Parts: sequence; structure tokens; C-alpha cells
Amino acid sequence: MPCAVTAASNSAMFTPSPKQLSPTFCKPGTSPPPRSLSPLPLAIRKPFNNKDNDGGEDGSSKVMVLKRKRPARIDIPVVDMGFDNMNTNEDKDVDRLSEMEVEGKGYSVYCKRGKRGGVMEDRYSAVLDLQGDSKQAFFGVYDGHGGAGAAEFVSKNLDRNIMNKVATRTQEGGIEEAVKEGYLATDVDFLKENIRGGTCCVTALVHEGNLVVSNAGDCRAVMSRQGVAKALTVDHRPSRKDERNRIQNLGGYVDCCHGVWRVNGSLAVSRAIGDGHLKEWVIAEPTTEVFRITDECEFLILASDGLWDKVSNQEAIDVVHPLCVGIDKPEPFSACKKLVDLSQSRGSSDDVSVVVILLSRFIQ
Repeated sequence: MPCAVTAASNSAMFTPSPKQLSPTFCKPGTSPPPRSLSPLPLAIRKPFNNKDNDGGEDGSSKVMVLKRKRPARIDIPVVDMGFDNMNTNEDKDVDRLSEMEVEGKGYSVYCKRGKRGGVMEDRYSAVLDLQGDSKQAFFGVYDGHGGAGAAEFVSKNLDRNIMNKVATRTQEGGIEEAVKEGYLATDVDFLKENIRGGTCCVTALVHEGNLVVSNAGDCRAVMSRQGVAKALTVDHRPSRKDERNRIQNLGGYVDCCHGVWRVNGSLAVSRAIGDGHLKEWVIAEPTTEVFRITDECEFLILASDGLWDKVSNQEAIDVVHPLCVGIDKPEPFSACKKLVDLSQSRGSSDDVSVVVILLSRFIQ
């Protein structure tokens, strides 16, 4: 997946350039016969031979008339260059970048396109100083499927929709509902765009000393607490019994093909923003957990499944810990890059996006 991002305050901003395509199309046709071949019949006179059965009594030969055949038609197949599929609404302004590097205040991002090629479908967002407060921030990783359009849209709109809902919450303890409403509002807005595909999401809202972590799909959040991995999200996959029951109770079905469980034989995740053709079963409602940020909370990793399919939660913490904890100058970007390289060295062909957030910066 190129990687377009949403960032605010001191975060980096990336604007992709439109791609340039020069498609070539071939049409079948028939070549005319060469001028040297006459369309008229040729008369071939056989030599005089009394013993020739074709000869007359006087020894004269008969004339054999042969018609020259037209050369066989040459069919040139029409080659499907695949450009029509690439020229979709969601990808028309997306360049084919292979990676993205971002270093911000207290966080870093590294995204790398998978070996399978195509347009990078992952996106991220990082918004610091929410509501003018340096102790509040929003981070997200979005793993698109069926195109980059959904991840692109969500990276630009989800943080704003969530904060709008948070601002209307007056009662204590309503932050989970505000995040849920923000996810659902973003889903409704995206479906109106009539763009194919969808995206999995994992987000972290730092709000009033709390870490509010949400996910829809199989992007994951893992926190280091004194060097021990703590998963803050649970992947939404159709292989889960509760998700499978929910889908079946709604009239859908889940089956397993080549070892992968899919919704209606199609999608390998059970929750996501977008996917209008499966919206009855693939919902955008997130699962949200709230944690108080303390001195024991060292850093948070948000990543797409391109990482987690090859690297375990504790392995990821073990890679990042020596680069970010107990040293004078933490290196979260080096940690991000090391995780991505580890995943790809183990055979991952998927896009991989990793965000590492130093939580000590947000302790109140």
C-alpha cells in the first residue's frame, strides 16, 4: 500500500501525487495479402509425355488450373493490461510509493508496501495537541482491502468524527460510546462516497490521562508494561465463535477455504468500515477499552495484520523495548523499521504499517 496520511500540529503531512499511466491496447485485425501474390489463378502446363495418363492422343498435355489460397488470418489477441481496474476513484490520486517514514514528538511511523506489489492500502493518522492540550492526542492505523479508498477516507475523517462526539458527552464514562458513534458516523459517510472496499482500524485516543483503545477488524494494539506485552484489542475474525454466531444469526454464513475463515465466502475479517456489499454482517462497531496511563505504561504499538501475522505480541515488545526504554535518546523510528523488516524477513507479503507511541509523554 502508497501511504497517504492525516496529521496535525507537529505531525508530518503527506500528499500523494497522481500516477501516470500509459496504457497500450491491441486490437485484432487481418493483414492484407502481399502485393507479390496475384489473386488470379495460375495455369501450369505439364511437360509433354506420351505415357502420361493426363496426355491426349496427340501427345498434348492437359492444363491444370490451381487456385492460390489467401494467406491464413492472423489473430492478434487483445491484451488486458489491467489499467481499467487501477483507474478507480479511490486510487486516482494515489502514487505508487513503496514506503513512508515519519518521526514526530513522542511517536514514529514506518509503512512499507508488501512484496505482492500494487497500490499500498495501509494508512495512518497522528494528531497531537488535541483541543490545545499537549497531553491529548489521537493515533490510528488503517489496513484497507479492495483498494486504498476506505483507508484513505478514514485516515482523514475518523479523528474529527470521534472528537465531535466526545465534545457532546457531558456525563463521565461516556467516552466508549463517543468513540463508537465516531466509528459508525465515519462508516455512514464513507458508504455515501460509493467507493468500493473497506478498511480495518485500530485507534488510540489519549484523553484526560486515559488511553482509549478501539479496533474494528484485525489491526491490533499492544502495550508494554514493564517489558511485558499486554494486548489491548482482540482481532475481529469470522473464526471467532461469537463473531460467527452474530453473522449467522443475521442470515449470513461463515466458511473456511484453504484454512482461512471468510464471511459469505469473501472477507477474512468480521468488522470493518466500508464493505457496503457485506454491511449487513461486516459491521463498523468497534470494541473499546479504557486504561489509565501510569509510570508502568512504557510504549504502545499500533500495527496492521501484516506485522501480527508474523510477529507475536511479546516478540514485538522485545524488539522495541531496548530502543525506547531506559536510554537517553529513545529511537522509536528504528524500532518501527526493525519490526517491519522482521515481518518481511519471515515471509510477509502484505503491506505493513507500525506506529510506536511513547506513553511517558502523556502521563498527567
